[in-house]
Amino acid sequence: MDIRELIKPKINPSIPQISPGDTVKVSLKILEGDKERIQRFQGMLIRVKKGVDGGSFTVRRVTYGIGVERTFSFQSPLIQSVEVLRRGKVRRAKLYYMRGLSAKQARPKERREKVTERAVQQEAAEAS
Repeated sequence: MDIRELIKPKINPSIPQISPGDTVKVSLKILEGDKERIQRFQGMLIRVKKGVDGGSFTVRRVTYGIGVERTFSFQSPLIQSVEVLRRGKVRRAKLYYMRGLSAKQARPKERREKVTERAVQQEAAEAS
């Protein structure tokens, strides 16, 4: 019997398809005493780890010249939403080299989505 059959992770449905190099905005629920609020963490996705436990992803941002990384679990119920702001074009699965870069060097090129005829027709149908 395989362990994957015994433990089925419950992936949070509010997390879209993400990949390293993407700039994302993660909204998560923070509990402070008896109060509850939403905190947003915006940065570049430098790692996506998949595994039996559901996996995790790491987001990096630079604030006041200091790099901050935060790791989130795919099955965390505290994640309210993950919004992809920009798709990055990278050639590595783990972007640890971004830790040594700064300013414009640390921004990957934007990946353009392929536009098919069917997608163009669907957009035209939705517009009219």
